[in-house]
Amino acid sequence: MLQVNAIGKIYQNGARALENVTLNVEDGEILAVVGGSGCGKSTLLRLISGLDRATTGTVSVDGVTISEPHPYIGLVFQEPRLLPWLSVAGNVGFGLDEPDTTRKAQRIGEALEKVGLSRYGARWPKELSGGQAQRAALARALVTRPRVLLLDEPFSALDAFTRAELQDHLLDLWNESRPTLVLVTHDIEEALFLADRVAVMRPHPGRIAQAFDITLPRRRDRTSPEFEAVKRDVLRSLNSTLALHKIAS
Repeated sequence: MLQVNAIGKIYQNGARALENVTLNVEDGEILAVVGGSGCGKSTLLRLISGLDRATTGTVSVDGVTISEPHPYIGLVFQEPRLLPWLSVAGNVGFGLDEPDTTRKAQRIGEALEKVGLSRYGARWPKELSGGQAQRAALARALVTRPRVLLLDEPFSALDAFTRAELQDHLLDLWNESRPTLVLVTHDIEEALFLADRVAVMRPHPGRIAQAFDITLPRRRDRTSPEFEAVKRDVLRSLNSTLALHKIAS
């Protein structure tokens, strides 16, 4: 289980990015976090990943406190962030701690195959399309076989068709091994299509305003009345948090 226990983040300039955020994410659950710009969504992911430290509170995975990057946790950013001087295979295996070169090559090959890039390992990042580059970034996160996979708006820069295709592919990958997923997104439809639960954040300081259990069966039909009804509820909550912030400021 991923446990986020009353974490807060205050920067050196005194700005409060997060305050008293508590989340328990079950093994194999997909949690989507939505909210307006500046509400601390990406900061929350950085704290969970161990890339940054909380000012207060703790983050743990299966009882292990996370205070620095950990092989239990994979992270996919909004941009692929592939190193241009490494091949696609080199990028995928960059953070893989495997001294046996044969086993390492096998793990890299398996990760590339999972994301549909088995024939692209020898290519350079500049030769990939946007969707292929993001698949490579996903393979890099999967190659360590993480228990928790964090996704920071990973499909937001892609066209609608590619984005929908990768959302479907992400569900296929999740079905294979059922890691815990935490997805940050501005896209309410994406959150509802993928997640078991959606947490709505309010800003300044960022905190959880409301959470929704999404019980619609997968694969979800985005045009169904049931999907639209849940979407309205989440949008109403999100708009309420933004309106309250405007009044307060």
